[in-house]
Amino acid sequence: MAEPKNKEPNLQQPSGLAKYHRGPFNWLLLAMVIMTLFMTINRWHPVEKIDYFPDFVNHVKQGHITSVKIKSDRITGTFNDAGKAARKPEDPVNFEVISEEPGKDEKLKELLVEYNVGYSTVEQNIWVPFLWNLGPILLFAALIYFFFIRNMRSGGGMLMNFGRSKHRVRAGKDSKVTFKNVAGIDEAKEEVAEVIEFLKNPRKFKKIGGRIPRGVLLVGPPGCGKTLLAKAIAGESDVPFFSISGSDFVEMFVGVGASRVRDLFRQAKENAPCIIFLDEIDAIGRKRGPGFVSGGHDEREQTLNAILVEMDGFDTDDQVIVIAATNRADILDSALTRPGRFDRQVVVPLPDLRGRLSILKIHAQKVQCSPDINWERMARGTPMFSGAELEALINEAAIGASMQNKDYVEQSDLEEARDKVRWGRAKKSRAADEQDKRLAAYHEAGHALIQSLLKDADPLHKVSIIPRGPMGGATFALPEKDRLYYSKKYCLAELQICFGGRIAEEMFCQDITSGAQSDIRHATQLAREMVMEWGMGEQLGAVNYSSDAASDGYMIPMGPDYSQKTAEMIDAEIRKLIDTAYTNAADLLKTKRDKTEALALALLKYETLDAEDVKIILNNGTLEKPTINDLLAKEEQKTKSPTEPAEEN
Repeated sequence: MAEPKNKEPNLQQPSGLAKYHRGPFNWLLLAMVIMTLFMTINRWHPVEKIDYFPDFVNHVKQGHITSVKIKSDRITGTFNDAGKAARKPEDPVNFEVISEEPGKDEKLKELLVEYNVGYSTVEQNIWVPFLWNLGPILLFAALIYFFFIRNMRSGGGMLMNFGRSKHRVRAGKDSKVTFKNVAGIDEAKEEVAEVIEFLKNPRKFKKIGGRIPRGVLLVGPPGCGKTLLAKAIAGESDVPFFSISGSDFVEMFVGVGASRVRDLFRQAKENAPCIIFLDEIDAIGRKRGPGFVSGGHDEREQTLNAILVEMDGFDTDDQVIVIAATNRADILDSALTRPGRFDRQVVVPLPDLRGRLSILKIHAQKVQCSPDINWERMARGTPMFSGAELEALINEAAIGASMQNKDYVEQSDLEEARDKVRWGRAKKSRAADEQDKRLAAYHEAGHALIQSLLKDADPLHKVSIIPRGPMGGATFALPEKDRLYYSKKYCLAELQICFGGRIAEEMFCQDITSGAQSDIRHATQLAREMVMEWGMGEQLGAVNYSSDAASDGYMIPMGPDYSQKTAEMIDAEIRKLIDTAYTNAADLLKTKRDKTEALALALLKYETLDAEDVKIILNNGTLEKPTINDLLAKEEQKTKSPTEPAEEN
C-alpha cells in the first residue's frame, strides 16, 4: 500500500555497535595474557649459566661483576664493561649461577664484600613460579572455553551459529509506519485494531476473560500491503517487531529450521509484549501429505512442526502475537490455520476506486505534481492495480518528467507511466514498415469501434498504434467502477471486442496475421470460464466442471472429473460462444465500415486517439490537432540554434 514521504528530518542518530561489558573472567583473561607475554619477552633475553666455583668466583675476583641478586635457588647478574671485554662478543651479558640456598652462604657474602660487589637479597614469591609454569596452560584453557564451550552452550559460535535465528528486530519507537501510511484496505485495518488494543491494554481483555487471537494471517495478492500493514501494527502498538522470511528457516543442514524457530520464539518471549512477523510463510507452511516428495523427516516439515508446537505452547499471559503473510493461503497446512494458532485470517485485497485514489494522493506527496492533475481520473484508469504498482506509477511519472526537464509531474506523465507499468515502454523509435503500420491501424480501429458502440462494455479510454511491450498497438478501456462480478452481457461484449481486430484485418487487408494471438487466447479463456466455472452455458447449466486438483506440489493431477460426452458438450458450448461473438462483431463492423476506415486513417495520421477524438470521428467530425509530423517539425525547430543563418534560395 502507500507510505508517504517523511518530510521531518530524522534527528535520531544511528545506533552503533553494542558496548562490550567486560566481566571478571574477561579481566582475569586479559591479565593472564599480559603476564604471559611479559614472561615470554623476558625469556627471550639470553642468559649464560655458570658454575659457582671456579667460574663465578674468578669473575668476582677479576672485577668483571658490579652487582648481583641473590635468590633462594640461584644468583643472577650482569657482566660490566671489563667482563664484556674479557669475553667473546657473541657471549651473553647476563649470567645465572646455580647454587643451593645461596642466600644462607656467609662465605659468598664475605667474598662479595671483599671485592666491592654489591648484592641484594630477593625474597621468593610462591605465585611467580606457579604462574610461570602453568600460565600458558591456563591461558590456552581459557581461550578454548571462551571461543568454543561457552558459545556451544548458547547455541552459537563460529561453528555452531547455524541454529541461531536470522530475524531482524525493530523497536516500537523506531517504527515510523503507522495507519496513516496505509490506505486502500480500511476493512483490514479495522480487523487488526483489536490486536493493537490488546498490545496497548491487555488488562482490558483479561478483565472479562477474553483472549486475543494468537496468530493473524494476512492473505492477499502480491503488492497489496501485507508487510506494510504488519509494520503499521507494530508502529501503532509501540512494541518490538521481529521480522523474518519463511525461507530464512530452511538451510542445507537438517534440523536448522526447527532450531531457528525455537530461538526466535525464545527471544520473543523475553521481549514480550511484541510481534513476530513471518513473511511468505508458504515457504515452510505447505500442506503435509503422503506425496512422493514428502516424508516424515523432511526439513520443511520439521520446521513447520516446530512452529506449530511453539504457537500452541503459548501461555495465556504471553503477550506475543504472530503475524504471517502469504498470497497462497490455499496451500497452507490445516493445522497451521486452526483456532489457537493462526485463528484469524485478514484478507488484504486489491484496492478499490476510493483506495486507489487515497494511495495515489499519499504517494504524490513525494514528488512535485501539477495542481491540474485529475486524480480521480487516474484512479478510474488503474483498475486491478496493487499498491506497489501505484507507487511505481508515481515514481515512473516523476522519472519521465525529469527526463523532459519539467518542473513538476503533469497528467500526461501519469498516463504514460500507467501504460508503461502495466503494458511496457512505448517503442517510439522503432521504424515500422508501412504495411505493418497500416495493418495495426485497422486492427486497433476494429477494437476501438466495437468498444465505443457496445453499451455493455467498458468505456473507451484511448487507442494507439505505437508499439508497447510485446504489442504492436493497444486499445485501452476506462472502467466506470470496480467490477466485483462479471455479467453475461459484459462477457459477451468482451468476446466481440476481442475479435474486432481480427475481423478488421480480414475486411480491409484481405489477410489475417498473428497479431490477434493474445485476443484469441483471452477470448478462449473467457469463454471457457463462462461455461465451466460460471454456469453460463445453455446446455450444461449451473455446474462447475473446472478441475480442483491440488496445487500444493504433493498431488498428481488425475484428469477431469467428467465424462467424454460432457467434454464434447463443453467444447461445443465454448465454440458456440466464440462463433456467436465473432459473427456479431463482423456484422457490426460491416455496418460501420466507413467509421472503421476513418478511425484507421486517423490512427495512421495521429498514432494515438483518445475517447473524445474517437467520438468526433464517429460523429463525422474533423480533428483539429497537430499531427505527428507537425510535432516532430516543431521539436526540430526548437533544437535549432537561434543564431543559425537562414538558407539562401
